[in-house]
Amino acid sequence: MKVNFVVYPAHGRPFTADATFAQDGQPKPVVIFTHGFKGFKDWGHFNLLARYFAEQGFMFIKFNFSYNGTTVADDSDVHDLEAFGRNNFSLELDDLEALIDLLNDTQGPLQQKELNLNNLYLIGHSRGGGAVILKAAEDPRIKAVATWAGVSDYDQRWAPGVMEQWQREGVQWVANSRTGQQMPLYYQLVENFEQNKNRLSIPQGLTKMQQPLLILHGEEDETVPLEAAHVLKQHKPDAELHLLPQANHSFGGKHPFEDNELPEPARIAADLSIDFFRRHA
Repeated sequence: MKVNFVVYPAHGRPFTADATFAQDGQPKPVVIFTHGFKGFKDWGHFNLLARYFAEQGFMFIKFNFSYNGTTVADDSDVHDLEAFGRNNFSLELDDLEALIDLLNDTQGPLQQKELNLNNLYLIGHSRGGGAVILKAAEDPRIKAVATWAGVSDYDQRWAPGVMEQWQREGVQWVANSRTGQQMPLYYQLVENFEQNKNRLSIPQGLTKMQQPLLILHGEEDETVPLEAAHVLKQHKPDAELHLLPQANHSFGGKHPFEDNELPEPARIAADLSIDFFRRHA
């Protein structure tokens, strides 16, 4: 079954989430799936992914970051570009915290008897890979983490000229090749990063985090360089690393996704993650 619900974080902008699981009254390990930059919870094959994990005995929860450009009224795609522009990395960590807190709330939308919160796992795709590492570093409730095509640092090292123009104009525009939208990034993203560098340093987070880490990266990734996977491993030598031949950045997915079965690279990534989580239960 699928339960849709809304999360109300302390910063005040609510966001949508859903849980897919077999309702059998038995406590199930919980996987929270975290989308990346320009992503959203129902992108492409993510609903098939949820079903796949549920069939393997997990509760699979995916959500929209509060400032990802969706709204509670319409979370079918990214359309609130003003909100998108006001997103930052600290807000994303706060969203994850609010979601985990809600799962632990006996009055929350999910019945506690269906949840085994002693086995709470995070998967982060792309930029979401950074969020799940940093959240694990500061939240012992998380049991293990997997990154799928995860970034190794938030500091994108934009050219000085770009940074100067961004600061001067207060906004940088990024193209969404799928929709043709010009999406704003307000300079507050940089200011927030600078003000919270210790909390938002992925390399530092990797050295702090005690939980097991699985690093998955496609050898055909066209968005996040393969080197990022090696950098993650370098900062956490006990991490498990798998490079997937024939896998691109989205592990074979696209939006919209018309097939009824997971793309093969996504299924392989799911199987590797399921095996990893079971070994670290």
